Amino acid sequence: MDTRQLLARYVAQELNFAGIVLRGACLQGKMLSRINLAHADLSAADLSNVDLSGACLEQANLTNAELNGANLVDANLAEVNLIGAELVGADLTSADLSGADLRCANLRGANLSCANLTDVNLSGADLSEADLRFAKLAGTDLSLADLTRANLMGSDPNGGDRKYAGTSHHWVTWAGR
Repeated sequence: MDTRQLLARYVAQELNFAGIVLRGACLQGKMLSRINLAHADLSAADLSNVDLSGACLEQANLTNAELNGANLVDANLAEVNLIGAELVGADLTSADLSGADLRCANLRGANLSCANLTDVNLSGADLSEADLRFAKLAGTDLSLADLTRANLMGSDPNGGDRKYAGTSHHWVTWAGR
C-alpha cells in the first residue's frame, strides 16, 4: 500500500492500518486522528504537522522520522522506536510513551505535559525548552539529555528511578512538590 491508498481508505472511514510499511513516506500536514498504525514501519517518514491525536502507534518504527509540529495529543506511543526522530514543537500532551526509545531524538520545544514517560530512554535527547509539567518520569533515562530551559514543574525529581548522569540542568524549572 502506498500513501495515496492509505489516505483514500482513511477518508472512507477505515482506521486500522496496523503493520503497514511506509518507509520514507510523505504525509506532511495530513489529518490522521485516531488511526491505528501499531507495529507500522514509518522510518524516515515525513509526518511534520500531521494530526495523529488519539492515534495508536504502539511498537511502531519511527526511526529518523520527521514529526516537527505534529499533534500527538492522547496518542498511544507505547514501546515506539523514535531513535533520532525530529519532534520539534510537537504536541504530545497526555500521550503514552511508556517503554519508548527516544535516544538522540530532538524534542526541542515539545509539549510533553501529563505524558506517560515511564521507562522511556531519552538519553542524548534534546529536550531544551520542552514542557514536561506533570509528566510521569519513573524509570526514565535522561542521561546526556539537554534539559536547558525545560519545565518539569509538578514532577518529583527525587521519586522514581531516573538517571541524570551528564544531564544539562541549566535553567530547568523544577517546581511543585
